[in-house]
Amino acid sequence: MTIRGTQPRSGGPAIGLGVVGIAALLVLIIAIFGSFTQVGVGEVGIVKHFGAIDPAHPDVFDPGIHTKVPFRDDVVIFDTRIQKEQVESSAASKDGVTIHSTITINFHIEAAKAPLILQNIGSNYKERIIDQQIQQAFKDVTAQYAGLELIQKREEVALKAKDVLKDKLAPYYIVVDEFTIPNYEFPKEFNDAILATQVANQQNLQAKQLQEKARTEAETALIVAQGLANAQKAQLAEKVRDKLLGQIPLKRFGTAEEVARAVTYIVSSDGDYITGAELSINGGLLM
Repeated sequence: MTIRGTQPRSGGPAIGLGVVGIAALLVLIIAIFGSFTQVGVGEVGIVKHFGAIDPAHPDVFDPGIHTKVPFRDDVVIFDTRIQKEQVESSAASKDGVTIHSTITINFHIEAAKAPLILQNIGSNYKERIIDQQIQQAFKDVTAQYAGLELIQKREEVALKAKDVLKDKLAPYYIVVDEFTIPNYEFPKEFNDAILATQVANQQNLQAKQLQEKARTEAETALIVAQGLANAQKAQLAEKVRDKLLGQIPLKRFGTAEEVARAVTYIVSSDGDYITGAELSINGGLLM
């Protein structure tokens, strides 16, 4: 019996070497591309060595292209330009009114302190520090004003809140550039009270205007009556005046004030229903 032997497979070692070569090539490509990093305009790059920052001598990359050691160095990009942050906040006024508002600030970080911010706070410093301090500054300042004052002194409140927030964020190397309060939202009861106050103020203003008009008309009537009375007295000779005085049932001449009161009555709303063409003011001389 003849037993035929099988031929050994060829190419096994070659395939293994090919896989290793491809893997080595991929590692080489990754290492080459991982040796460079780019920092944009208005940014700084903080270099971490094996995930840590050297607190004494941190490596900071300015805008441009830089080299780093692959698999060892990691670059965290921090934006140093002016940024915008918006927070929904609630607070209570001095008189206990609850206010809801949207707070908007513009801020920037101190570029030279970016490594400390990353080391002590982290890259999420907005959520951890800024948002919280915005709400606290708003509460601190709002508690100093009554609800109506917050509306009347909005700019003053915003400036004071900005100063408070500056002091709160300065230890974290964050600079506040602008602080604005675009709107306030008050409870319906407070809004209704404000509207009622405005209506009452308008009514009071109208009443004062009517009073002033009536006073002016009365003064005018007094001047007119005084002139008429003086003219009549001047025209009457003493004998005629005495004779006429004897015909007046009241035994005296009328005064300017009495004529003025009658004129004021006619021109006022109280005299709207008077339709006579002539009103005699003569003490009963002519009936």
